[in-house]
Amino acid sequence: MWIKEGEGDDEERRRSFRKHLKSPDGMESEAVELASLDADLLFYRPPPVQMSIVVSDAMEPDFPIIYVNKVFELSTGFRAHEVLGRNCRFLQFRDHRAKRRHPLVDPDIVSEIRRCLKEGMEFQGELLNFKKDGTPLVNRLKLTPILSDDAIVSHVIGIQVFSEAKLDLSKTSYPVFKETYKPKTDVSADAVLFSPDWNSTWIQRKEVCGLLQLSDEVIAQNILTRLKPRDVASIGSVCRRIRKLTENEYVRKMVCQNAWGRDVTGSLELMTKKLGWGRLAREITTLEAIRWKKFTVGGAVEPLRCNFSACAAGNRLVLFGGEGVNMQPMDDTFVLNLDAANPEWRRVSVESSPPGRWGHTLSCLNGSWLVVFGGCGRQGLLNDVFVLDLDAKKPTWKEVSGGTPPLPRSWHSSCTLEGSKLVVSGGCTDAGVLLSDTFLLDLKMEKPTWKEIPTSCTPPSRLGHSLSAYGRSKILMFGGLAKTGHLRLRSGEAYTVDLEAVEAPQWRQLECGALAGGVGGVQNAVAPPPRLDHVAVTIPCGRIIVFGGSIAGLHSPSQLFLLDPSEEKPSWRTLNVPGQPPKFAWGHGTCVVEGTRVLVLGGHTGEEWVLNELHELCLASRYDSE
Repeated sequence: MWIKEGEGDDEERRRSFRKHLKSPDGMESEAVELASLDADLLFYRPPPVQMSIVVSDAMEPDFPIIYVNKVFELSTGFRAHEVLGRNCRFLQFRDHRAKRRHPLVDPDIVSEIRRCLKEGMEFQGELLNFKKDGTPLVNRLKLTPILSDDAIVSHVIGIQVFSEAKLDLSKTSYPVFKETYKPKTDVSADAVLFSPDWNSTWIQRKEVCGLLQLSDEVIAQNILTRLKPRDVASIGSVCRRIRKLTENEYVRKMVCQNAWGRDVTGSLELMTKKLGWGRLAREITTLEAIRWKKFTVGGAVEPLRCNFSACAAGNRLVLFGGEGVNMQPMDDTFVLNLDAANPEWRRVSVESSPPGRWGHTLSCLNGSWLVVFGGCGRQGLLNDVFVLDLDAKKPTWKEVSGGTPPLPRSWHSSCTLEGSKLVVSGGCTDAGVLLSDTFLLDLKMEKPTWKEIPTSCTPPSRLGHSLSAYGRSKILMFGGLAKTGHLRLRSGEAYTVDLEAVEAPQWRQLECGALAGGVGGVQNAVAPPPRLDHVAVTIPCGRIIVFGGSIAGLHSPSQLFLLDPSEEKPSWRTLNVPGQPPKFAWGHGTCVVEGTRVLVLGGHTGEEWVLNELHELCLASRYDSE
């Protein structure tokens, strides 16, 4: 096994929540204790009746879903990422391609739901729904609005009990279900909470809000930590108890860790010593503190070169290879330690080096493992893989081989997933043929083996494009020099694929609009012009920033473009960032350090290759500056 996989401990996590959320005097009221006991039985000892929970944002148009629990996923067949941001009405469609809800869905019930949502009232009734595979379900639905201190509905919680609908859809006449509960005309602090007992009968209890009957531990661990930081802030702004709970730094960290991943939050730890998780999450989400900063470093990368590849390993910037004078392939490794008081480039002394190359990719896995793939060497194009442990006492490049490797190539693109998987796509062969394939190499395995990712639909062949990982297993491809018929043209298209899709992975082109940015000033609404040799980086909240590149024979301006590919309707946003931006450049390298520092180095300005000046795009306020 090349890379060891981290292990989690759910029981330890539960103990940590109890420790961090314990009240100062260690005592709770009898009512809260009883509610906590009920909640613990609900969450940790699943009752015969499984309740699906859906939370929608009432402050946004069309009540988009911001949270679903596991019961919802198991009952409907839809995974959380497939429904977040959508209105829950899609369950009324038997086929996802249908334009209207199924005719057997009672329109009277649908109209009553709309009226209750519009007037901020509770609703309970039965409705015909459909699983992802088209199986009909009976949905015993309870909708409860959450009111702010100003009596404004901010969120709606839906509690659903699904059961099989035993009916023949080809013979059953309309309508199928009728309303079983007439909602109250006034919803206030005395709202009625309906919850199923263990015998599936409905009982009534008077409470302000059903959600608040749960213990602090359950609200924090089972609800808040499954929401995005933005949604947690929204709920906290209208509920005193939840706002108090979200002031806990441990809860804030768990929210960020669930939304961004353990590796990302680990890299942000240093930034939180001064800012705290609350402010850091806000600045990364809103980009209110984003700015350019230029600085110089000592040492030298000699001989001078271009077409190198760089990546970040912890707080170190690593550079390998490149094209030297007279197209000489370079095989040396340089490191810039950004933790040093006066950072300077230092050549790494290694036992052995891969063959010199340029037009390759360099990636970092698991914080210290460097992985080189492909490129152009003295004898032509390469398809070998070399791995180096930068933290070893005697760093040594070791070749990894297994299975049928991709074709030799250069000017391809790569990214990493889950700290151990290398993904390679596209590029150009020795004969000048553009490629469109996608390969994966998992270095966590005892004997790593190349695996081609078969997809039913692939983007046009290309080189000089970018691959950016977001989420757990999703990849965004943007730009490059793409084959269009008999021509090769710069591309401005964006494609996405989920390598862990339930069905076979499939590339899908994003139909992206354009919005004006609001950081440091409003810019014109415009999508990125077609380009190649640009850079794209994923920031902690899963959004992707595109910078630079070669466009239409001119050097690309230092304009930043932002895209959130996880949105239902992704839109490009231009950002006007203050500070000292890089010059017009292409062929530069970039990487993300500490989760909030995007470093740009090198690049061609039309006259010279620049290596010893670095530009930093700061995504958050620096902890070492006021």
